[in-house]
Amino acid sequence: MQIGESFVGEGADAAHVNTVLGAKDGPAGVAWATALATPRQGHVPFIAVLRPGLPTRPLTLFVNKATIAGDGHATLTWGAAQAGVAAGVADAVHAGAVPAEGADELVLIAAVWVNPAAADADAVYANNRAATAQALAAGAKGTPTLSEVLAARGRPENPFFRPSDAR
Repeated sequence: MQIGESFVGEGADAAHVNTVLGAKDGPAGVAWATALATPRQGHVPFIAVLRPGLPTRPLTLFVNKATIAGDGHATLTWGAAQAGVAAGVADAVHAGAVPAEGADELVLIAAVWVNPAAADADAVYANNRAATAQALAAGAKGTPTLSEVLAARGRPENPFFRPSDAR
């Protein structure tokens, strides 16, 4: 199983994608099927498609991390972000981060944050495309390394928080 993470962009249109890639007949497959079969209010996992009737390979389950907050947010999540994720998966397969051979035996879970304040569909699309491809590449490489994690432990930060002593 490969696990990846990536954050791309700035402000409300940024993308944060977590990926879990694994065999259909392993733990990732069980998690994939369970998540698809157990939607809950505001969070309805669905299969990412490059266009209607053309799901990406490996089959990708789009899981929204933000509760849908109105029509505009829904359109950006199910439209621009979903298209970006699907294209990012195809990009990762094309680049070799996900092996084309055996792609039909794999499943991918993409947990995707779309900020309810996002407004620019093109930016949401581009950021999710890049973040998905980068998360899959990181999973394939096994990055970050433990030494990178330990080196950063004294100065944790993210786009939403930076400790005052880290400035």
